[in-house]
Amino acid sequence: MTHIRLYMDEDSMNRVLVHALRARNLDVVTAIDCGMVEHSDEQHLDYATAHGRVLFTFNVADFYRLHCEYLAQGKHHAGMILAPQQRYSVGEQTRRLLRLLATKSAGNIRDAAEFLSAW
Repeated sequence: MTHIRLYMDEDSMNRVLVHALRARNLDVVTAIDCGMVEHSDEQHLDYATAHGRVLFTFNVADFYRLHCEYLAQGKHHAGMILAPQQRYSVGEQTRRLLRLLATKSAGNIRDAAEFLSAW
């Protein structure tokens, strides 16, 4: 099973969350790490996909729309995890992400939009 590698866009790259995930040996990069600050949503998704990373974002509406557009156009993405901003504490986000990442592989999240609320 290929492990999921995360890309956190500008909305979701909370320093404490990133540290918590990296402390658990998860492969996480942020938009800052990758020089992707102030890029469009589509550019973030394309970057994550080109690098085999699942995008994590709080920008649920825009990225779910992009997900639907990509599928309708026959385009692919590496997957996305959508979470409503300020709904969960960093601890709760970490727990939910760890459950999702322990269950899903990079292969079975491809072209999928997962909602953190389901985990």
